[in-house]
Amino acid sequence: MFLNKKNLYLVIKIIFISFLIFFPIRASEVIIIDGDTIHLNKDKIRFSGIDAPELNQTCISNNQEVKCGIISKELLTKKIANKKPFCIREGVDQYRRILAECFIDNESLSSFLVRNGYAFAYRRYSEKYIKDEDYAKKNLNGMWSMIFEFPWDYRRK
Repeated sequence: MFLNKKNLYLVIKIIFISFLIFFPIRASEVIIIDGDTIHLNKDKIRFSGIDAPELNQTCISNNQEVKCGIISKELLTKKIANKKPFCIREGVDQYRRILAECFIDNESLSSFLVRNGYAFAYRRYSEKYIKDEDYAKKNLNGMWSMIFEFPWDYRRK
């Protein structure tokens, strides 16, 4: 089979794009921004398929206002601790952040946050974490035990 210049260009472009999207990211420096965003080295990573509360977002637990956005960030910070996440690139969002799924000790950080009730399956973009969300909701984990707004509703206000 012979490739003409146009087809060869298309094959090279597909390989290059696949490399950029699926090339794993290894961290040397980790900064936790919030419950679904981290900086690895100098790359801004947004966890794909989930949505965590905003840092200034609050919830009501036992008639007390709690900072559920801060709790989400602290949970992620504690989970990462001094370890280096391994991330698999899945794309880029409208803000030029890398969309990725990140892991610590082979455990998905996104799945961990959703199962613990401090992030939600972002069904608008993915169905990947729905089972984790169902688990958290059934067990009243995290924000599911509180009065809260979904992050996308909170941001809309």
